[in-house]
Amino acid sequence: MTRPDSTLPMPTSTARDERLAQLRAAMRRAQVHACIIPSSDPHLSEYLPGRWQGREWLTGFTGSVGTFIATGDFAGCWTDARYWTQAETELAGSSVQLMKIPSGASLLHIDWLAANLGPGQTVAVDARVLGLSTARLLADALSARGINLRTDIDLLDSVWSERPTLPPPPVFEHAAPFASTSRADKLAATRAAMARLGAERHFISTLDDIAWLFNLRGADVSYNPVFLAHALIAPDGATLFVAEAKIPAELRARLLLDGVTLAPYADAAGALAALPPGAGLLVDPRRITAGMRDAIAPGVKVIEAVNPTTFAKSKKSAADAAHVRTTMEHDGAALCEFFAWLEAELANPARAPLTEVAIDRHITAARARRPGFVSPSFGTIAGFNANGAVIHYRASEAAHAVIEGDGLLLIDSGGQYLGGTTDITRVVPVGATSEAQRSDFTLVLKGVIALSSARFPRGTRSPMLDALARAPIWAAGIDYGHGTGHGVGFFLNVHEGPQSISASAMPEPHTAMEEGMITSVEPGIYRPGRWGIRIENLVLNVALDATEFGDWLRFETLTLCPIDTRCLHLPLLRADEIAWINDYHATVRARLAPHVSGAAAAWLEQRTQEL
Repeated sequence: MTRPDSTLPMPTSTARDERLAQLRAAMRRAQVHACIIPSSDPHLSEYLPGRWQGREWLTGFTGSVGTFIATGDFAGCWTDARYWTQAETELAGSSVQLMKIPSGASLLHIDWLAANLGPGQTVAVDARVLGLSTARLLADALSARGINLRTDIDLLDSVWSERPTLPPPPVFEHAAPFASTSRADKLAATRAAMARLGAERHFISTLDDIAWLFNLRGADVSYNPVFLAHALIAPDGATLFVAEAKIPAELRARLLLDGVTLAPYADAAGALAALPPGAGLLVDPRRITAGMRDAIAPGVKVIEAVNPTTFAKSKKSAADAAHVRTTMEHDGAALCEFFAWLEAELANPARAPLTEVAIDRHITAARARRPGFVSPSFGTIAGFNANGAVIHYRASEAAHAVIEGDGLLLIDSGGQYLGGTTDITRVVPVGATSEAQRSDFTLVLKGVIALSSARFPRGTRSPMLDALARAPIWAAGIDYGHGTGHGVGFFLNVHEGPQSISASAMPEPHTAMEEGMITSVEPGIYRPGRWGIRIENLVLNVALDATEFGDWLRFETLTLCPIDTRCLHLPLLRADEIAWINDYHATVRARLAPHVSGAAAAWLEQRTQEL
């Protein structure tokens, strides 16, 4: 469970009021009655470069999901249950209303616009950051009510005088041995998939697809090693639309050897406009903006399907999986060092006050000492007691808790390594814990065990697995307001599709579970104002066997870090669940022991004792 760090300073209440007033003035000048600012960029990224953090600039709400709408007398921000507590805090003191989205109703703001605007009025949104699928739903809903839709203006640009420019970090190559498949082979496989769909050309905007396909990485987005670019794949070559200064000369030469030429980032739309009539162009309607779709020349035969790279990069090769296993050992060893330090600090009565901010600093430092480490994979979530119940909580120097007294400390963290991406959540006791806390912890762990132990047919729609983790929690009359699992990239985005273990995701064909996919398993229980519990491991889909009913898959747990058994209420566990915990801890101890020494080794031995 992750969230990005903000790259913008938190606006004061006065600043928010002034910015909203400026936006409304721009709306009046353009004769616009409602303005939509989505949490999006030209690549439909989840985590945004500063230039496209407009919703945050206007409202102060830093969650990674949310849609802002302003009219002449209303301002609201729509977000889902993961962010309600956070949004209530960050929007406090402003005139922006929190509009709560129930699970599975992510386009509720469209219904609101259709219901609250009248015939002849105009809604504006920048097509360059509006997903094509969303744009179609928006256009249909508004036109049915006689409401106009303008997508040709960026009102935000007219009022944001200090808007950040495009990020400058250079692009670098993700090379062998970590890149187990060559760029040429990936391009050939992509062209073969295009041919099967009847397309001679393929346009890609999603940054992780581009980074994976070209074996390139960057640092344009916090924590995700991607860079701003578009790509156009042709039968005899490929064009990468990227700022030329970001590509070193030696890398440019190697790209050219593989038939990859460079063009300015801003030229992508023009290239689509120049395509010849009758050309077959593959685009993914969920991964391209309405602005790019509008740029395609008339007469081009547009074929809509999921990007082939989205499927290809989700299925890690045997070599990729081997690198990830090694990375998990290094990550787990770093966590042993960190938790040994943490427990020593908590046991020291003479220590200085320990804060949630210090957790982030020390856990990152432990990872940085490990080979292949590049950066955190997201901003560490360290929430003590009530802060742990804020699903995407982020401590700061200005607002954080001191870790003292009794309770639970939730730590969700991860690392980007050349050999893989990690994401793990653990909860540790501080002082004494209550029976209610231990009961919640045990129910969450039962959910982890239930899903981690699943056997399922190859091709099972990933959302269908969500209930396996929830069942033990539901049995106690409890639920949680987020998905149970997200795909994870290979030194790429910590959130990756197409698989999603979530009750709010549609079980569509493209969500099918296939061998090689890496997914998180992370049920939770959150009691606002008291505590939050989430336990998260990453798992790999591996082949099990074949029966008369088809091919079967199981999960291999990749994450290697003890689960704190001091938080357990043992009477709630069955014998097979205790056996799972003991087997897991035996594996953790055997795999991590060669990588640790001293206090970290002693901590590992103590925390993996058999129940």
